[in-house]
Amino acid sequence: MTAPVLAHPPTLADRVVGALRDEIRARRLVPGELYSVQQVAELLGVSRSPAREGLLKLAEAGLVRFTRNRGFRIVLPEPRDVAEIFAVRLALEPAAAARAASRGAVLTLEQLDDATHLGDEASFWEADRALHDAILRAGGNRRAAEIVAGLRATTALLTPPTSAGDRSLAAIRDEHAPVVAAVAAGDAAGAERAMREHLEHTGRLLVARVADRPVEDPAVERIWSEAVN
Repeated sequence: MTAPVLAHPPTLADRVVGALRDEIRARRLVPGELYSVQQVAELLGVSRSPAREGLLKLAEAGLVRFTRNRGFRIVLPEPRDVAEIFAVRLALEPAAAARAASRGAVLTLEQLDDATHLGDEASFWEADRALHDAILRAGGNRRAAEIVAGLRATTALLTPPTSAGDRSLAAIRDEHAPVVAAVAAGDAAGAERAMREHLEHTGRLLVARVADRPVEDPAVERIWSEAVN
């Protein structure tokens, strides 16, 4: 089983989501204040329809809360939200990697390698998602793959990827290499361990980012441990 990259160009609503995240991070949209969909449409230079669609995606991730017939408010994500997402992923993905190894799954880093070489972040994250999905499905659990896909979509709305300042694409690619190698070798324990290490590293980085603290800060470790351990 390979991990194909399916390149999907971002929709206008996707671009609205990205722009809104930027506005929230820059505090041009202030948490707690009441805004209208029309204000967002005018701010971003789009019509009401994609503005509302983008806001609904952010609402699903918990970044926006609508008030009936009044508008919406920005709700900043909590570090605990990210830690809980990774707690679920840690319950599913290491075990799936072990099963994939036991079943002789065939995976590849080719798409990650190509995107890393080109410095193409969009293609890299498509390849990353496809590889994780392939591992979950090779482990024999389609529903787990669907759950993780939803969790990853939520994480992407809550915070930028760890390639945005925390790690290079090459470093992230290298964290996947031991997983793929262990699966290829039929080493179930090694695949499980490598996947766990990758997810724990990524999860802690994202918790630290949302908390706006260094990853080695004791507060980050406390949040992580309370959700995951």
